[in-house]
Amino acid sequence: MNISFLTLAATTNGGAATGSSILVMVGWIAIMLVAMYFLMIRPQRKKQKEEKQMRENLQVGDEVVTIGGIYGRVISLKEESMVIESKSDHSKLTIARWALQQNLTVHDDTPKK
Repeated sequence: MNISFLTLAATTNGGAATGSSILVMVGWIAIMLVAMYFLMIRPQRKKQKEEKQMRENLQVGDEVVTIGGIYGRVISLKEESMVIESKSDHSKLTIARWALQQNLTVHDDTPKK
């Protein structure tokens, strides 16, 4: 009972094994991979680039929101961290820069969309 894939393909294609069906299948897979790139990977990279630029353009005094939902004002900046002062009780928190979700302050030098 040793049936190979080509023998099985030959019997399902009316007895004639053609390479065109394999090329069509490879073509569809390529089309699906390109579609996945444009629908999933490219927008994600664009969003990551915008977030990185927002974190790099951060200035002291900016109103920010962290990933955890803490609203505050930037007190000091370091390379990998920053100190923010919370709005509610004016306590100071040291957080990582990657934990910043949104900068609420609009700067004049930032281009608008």
